[in-house]
Amino acid sequence: MQALRDAAFTHRRRRGAELFLLVLSLVVGVGAYAAVGLGVEGTVPADIVGYGGWLAALCLVCHVVVRLVAPYADPVLLPIVAALNGLGLAMIHRIDLARVAAEPDSQTFARGQLVWMTLGVILFVLVLVVVRDHRRLQAFTYTFGFAAILLLLMPLMPLIGVTRNGARIWINLGPLSFQPGEVAKVMLVLFFAGYLVLHRDALALAGRRFAGIDLPRGRDLGPVLVMWLISLGVLVFQRDLGSSLLFFGLFLVMLYVATERPGWLVVGSVMFLAGAYAGFLAFGHVQTRVNAWLHPFDPANATGAYQIIQGMYGMAWGGLVGRGLGQGDPTLIPFSYSDFIMASLGEELGLTGVMAVLLLYGLIVERALRTALVCRDAFGKLVAVGLGVVFALQVFVVVGGVTKLIPLTGLTTPFLSYGGSSLVANWAIVALLLRISDQARRPLPDLTSPEEDDATQVVNLR
Repeated sequence: MQALRDAAFTHRRRRGAELFLLVLSLVVGVGAYAAVGLGVEGTVPADIVGYGGWLAALCLVCHVVVRLVAPYADPVLLPIVAALNGLGLAMIHRIDLARVAAEPDSQTFARGQLVWMTLGVILFVLVLVVVRDHRRLQAFTYTFGFAAILLLLMPLMPLIGVTRNGARIWINLGPLSFQPGEVAKVMLVLFFAGYLVLHRDALALAGRRFAGIDLPRGRDLGPVLVMWLISLGVLVFQRDLGSSLLFFGLFLVMLYVATERPGWLVVGSVMFLAGAYAGFLAFGHVQTRVNAWLHPFDPANATGAYQIIQGMYGMAWGGLVGRGLGQGDPTLIPFSYSDFIMASLGEELGLTGVMAVLLLYGLIVERALRTALVCRDAFGKLVAVGLGVVFALQVFVVVGGVTKLIPLTGLTTPFLSYGGSSLVANWAIVALLLRISDQARRPLPDLTSPEEDDATQVVNLR
């Protein structure tokens, strides 16, 4: 045991490295804000001290809380998130300036996004302080599952559900507008992880072998059928193609990781493609999205493809290095501050800037998978994989839609797009990843045998 303990790799806390990287992330966020002011108005924004000070205070709070309650947490995740959030705030502010210049009474979004970031940091702190051991969450597996289903059904309720831009994914609770699906995805990850830990042995049993792949047994198809029907329900009733793909893809990947059976990916992919094709034949809004994707320059698809075409022209005008922050015209793209913020970044920062942003997302996924590799419990491994897959799938769906790789969906780009529900939920996801990485990177407990002199002595009292 002593030899194993000596051979085990001990992670260092790296809190100093995290603080240094946070300073660099602030340079990115505040520097982009200053560049927007110089590009649009020719001067550094007058409120840059207050804006930069507030961003620095939020980052410092996060760092201090991590240092106190999760000292062994991954030191790279928080700076990456801070850099993406700061860059997104600067880009939304740049679009606000253009909208106000064109129409003084236009709605602005940057200030609201900063408020949502503050709420996200508060939730980040609460998750880290309240959830001291992620393994305790496994006791609430089915509670998370029922809560996720309830959240997915809430937009369909008559009094609180709201339809916006063709999708029924919002609810109104008094003055508060909220997108429950963003919270549901976190709860689905916790539910899938707890469920698969309990049932992965049965699900891993192989059935018939076809084309060199062991397919699952027919009696084990129940869970994937239920998840397939839920994802189809999201597509049909909420008209949300992106969330449908995200939820079903998340379940399939976690099922594959838990059982190590490629047959689940084959069966699940066939089921999803069959459901998507049936949805294309049956529903007009799906046909509009697919036709706009396949034939964007066809005059018959002019309305549905207008956003895609404007985004493609914007990114083409940006070229390799972009027009520069404040030098493009991203307001020509509908919803350039939310769904199409990647196209806006492509126009002003070019292909180089877009690739840098994608690299940051890739690092988030890589750190989540690295956390899963070193985690010592099965539940933590699956949760870390699931949270990393959520980021990977969401970025793929959004960027794939903007670049015309796949049909356009309505998801937001994590930490960049305007959207309070998404931003707050993503900060909670990062807190969970840091909590799991803190447990995974902690040194092993001292389990060495007592020395002979310390051994319990038996005393005969007779």
